[in-house]
Amino acid sequence: MRNASVRPEARRVRKPVRVLAVESDSEVAKGLVRDLWRHGYQAESVPTGAQALQQYRNADLLLVDLDLPDLDGVELCRSIRALCDVPIIVVTARDSELDRVMSLRAGSDDYVPKPYSLAELIARIEAVMRRAVRQPASPDEVVVVGPLSIDPRAREIRLDDRTIEVTRKEFDLLYLLASRPGIVVTREQIMVQVWRDSRSVPGRTIDTHVSSLRSKLGSSDWIVTARGVGFRLGRA
Repeated sequence: MRNASVRPEARRVRKPVRVLAVESDSEVAKGLVRDLWRHGYQAESVPTGAQALQQYRNADLLLVDLDLPDLDGVELCRSIRALCDVPIIVVTARDSELDRVMSLRAGSDDYVPKPYSLAELIARIEAVMRRAVRQPASPDEVVVVGPLSIDPRAREIRLDDRTIEVTRKEFDLLYLLASRPGIVVTREQIMVQVWRDSRSVPGRTIDTHVSSLRSKLGSSDWIVTARGVGFRLGRA
């Protein structure tokens, strides 16, 4: 009689989905994280948009409140979506049609108004994860533009097979531009995504880093200025 037991290769345990809740209310965040853990998710929370921008790479899905102390949730969605395709569900007390439309246009995959039932939220998480399709350019993928390659895991920049030594901010700035080929990244977006600062007015700091990168790359053509707007990656 054939053994009916499950073969070892069939006993694969699905890796838990890592959820990052961006929620400024500590009690709400604590309860949400607790409930998600009870349902098999690896959940954690951060109270600000700046912290979300530092940790979103470690998450499989984000739950974003629109009312954050440092950055509007819509702008947070837009900033993260500019860098990767991690699924985002807006979970907020704001329930106007305008808020829904702006959130979806900013890149969120779904919108759940408060108050909500846990069963509905989990059903929406499952639905979003089922239809989430990752694009080839992930936050951990090496970006190659002609002779220039940028490896985010090794945090290494190579040009014509030689390593370019850069500072941490210079690396983040160049990787941001290279991740959006042909697209102008505004100074405001750079301040949010590289300096994690949504309140300061973009000043000479960005220009100084751009100038330094151009010098290290050996050509000003690598970073093109869109006057009065921001910068995009070019080709030397």
